[in-house]
Amino acid sequence: MILLYQVKLTGRIVLGMNTIQDKRARILASGTSVMLRKGYNGTGVQEITQGAGVPKGSFYHYFESKEDFAIQALHYYYTPRIERFADALSVPELSPRERVLRCYRDLVGYFANQEQPSHQCFIGSLCHEMAEESQPIGYAASAILQRSNQVLADCLAQAQSAGEIAADQNPAELAGFISAAWEGALLRMKADRQIGPLRVFIQQLERLLQP
Repeated sequence: MILLYQVKLTGRIVLGMNTIQDKRARILASGTSVMLRKGYNGTGVQEITQGAGVPKGSFYHYFESKEDFAIQALHYYYTPRIERFADALSVPELSPRERVLRCYRDLVGYFANQEQPSHQCFIGSLCHEMAEESQPIGYAASAILQRSNQVLADCLAQAQSAGEIAADQNPAELAGFISAAWEGALLRMKADRQIGPLRVFIQQLERLLQP
C-alpha cells in the first residue's frame, strides 16, 4: 500500500514537473516568436502570454521580469542551434576544413531556396536595442556568441593540426572573424534581397582556409 502510494505520488510529481516545463516552454516559444518580429521594446507580456495560451500572471511565476525572460529566450533559441552547429562540425566522414565549408554551403543553400531571402537575427536585434541599456542581456548575448565561436574554433584547430590551414593562424581569432563576416553577409543579403553576398562569403572563405 505504501509502495503504491509512493508510486502514485511520484507520478503526480513527475506529471506536475512536466506540466511546469511545458508551460514555461510554451511561454518561451511564444515570446521568442514575438520578439523576433517586434523586438524587445515592441513586445508586451500580455502578448506573450496570450500567444502561449496562459494567464498573464503565469509569466511572473517563471520569469522575474521581461529582462529575465529575454535572457532565457536567448538560451532557448540558440542552445539547439549551437548543438546542431557542433554536430555539423563533427561529421567524421569529412576533414575538418570540409566540415566548415560544407556547413556554410548548406546554409547558403537554405537561403537560396527561399523565394525572397530573409533572415531574422534574434541576438543582433536584441543587442541593438538592449545591450547598452541592459548589462545582463549583453552578457548573455556575449556568452552565446563565445560558445558558438568556440565550436568553430575547435574545428579550425583540428584543421590546423591536419595541415589544412596555415600554421600561423590563431583558430579563436579566425573563428571570430568568420562569424562576424557571416553576420555581415547576412545583413547585406537582407538589404540587397538576394544571396550574392553569401556566395561571395563562401568564395572568400575557401581562399581563407588554405595551408
